[in-house]
Amino acid sequence: MNLIPKPIFIIGTQRSGSNLLRLMLNESPDIAAPHPPHILKVFMPLLPLYGDLQASENFQKLVQDVCLFVQKNPVLWETQPQAEVILAACKENSLFEVMRQIYALPALAKQAAYFCCKSMANVEILPELSAALPDATYIYLYRDGRDVAVSFTKAFVGEKHFYAIAQQWKKDQNFALAFKEKYQPKNWFEIRYEDFIFSPEKTLKDLCSFLHIEYQGNMMQYHKSQESQRAADSGDMWKNVVKPVLADNKNKFLKEASQAQILVFETVAGEVLEKLGYNCTFSKKERTPFSQAEIAAFEQENLNLKAAIRNKVSEDELSKRKGQEDLLTEIRQRFFSRR
Repeated sequence: MNLIPKPIFIIGTQRSGSNLLRLMLNESPDIAAPHPPHILKVFMPLLPLYGDLQASENFQKLVQDVCLFVQKNPVLWETQPQAEVILAACKENSLFEVMRQIYALPALAKQAAYFCCKSMANVEILPELSAALPDATYIYLYRDGRDVAVSFTKAFVGEKHFYAIAQQWKKDQNFALAFKEKYQPKNWFEIRYEDFIFSPEKTLKDLCSFLHIEYQGNMMQYHKSQESQRAADSGDMWKNVVKPVLADNKNKFLKEASQAQILVFETVAGEVLEKLGYNCTFSKKERTPFSQAEIAAFEQENLNLKAAIRNKVSEDELSKRKGQEDLLTEIRQRFFSRR
């Protein structure tokens, strides 16, 4: 079979149910959705270190580094990319092509029509992504940002103060909405997280219809899959993926966030919340801009909270990320040692 898998990108902000959706999609025989190593997010800022990618030596080194980075992903891929295979498959010397060929491997292994990349940060490069991969489909998954903030305060990754989380959430939603408005993509599918967990089977059926593939009942049994177990074993962030859909996992901010935290979030991102159909707790008059001194205090507290939560992370979880962190350190040192 001469199958060329097409890309699906789940975009938005982390802690919005993207792993849940990924694992469901991965149970379809038509979609391969491995855990994301965030290839574009990590390597696009590093591209200047590699020089002109049209030079075979530079491109080969990039491919080797990206493949090694994927091999060190905290949640291991069943189909591991090998540099020589990816080099042979690439049709052009670009990071987008490297990413595409790496993701194509697990899709080809199961003869799937699509591969799915769940690197939500790709929302920041949608114009470049759509130009490089014009056959891509985008799933814009969004969740009440205040619940996203509550989730981030507990997670190992990301910002920790409601001000910083609101800034990121607002930026991500604006990227997605601006791209949708300007480019009017036909291959665009939106999922509101709260509707998704209320009726996951309907959401999956609608999405499968949009993708022109058959809905499979086992997609709802994602939590029993080996891929879900691998993710759950790889860190506390993904421990819930071995459970069925948590239908009541919404409006947590009403119980778990203080009024001061909610006001901070709504002051920063209230207009975007309302644009997406969420009701704000505080009126526009109550959401007054913060002073520079207040913002500076928020930013310092955010740094303190990030340091505190990292100190609580187990050595086992840190060790699973160390391989990628060490590789990135080695890449940067390699460049500076040549200067």
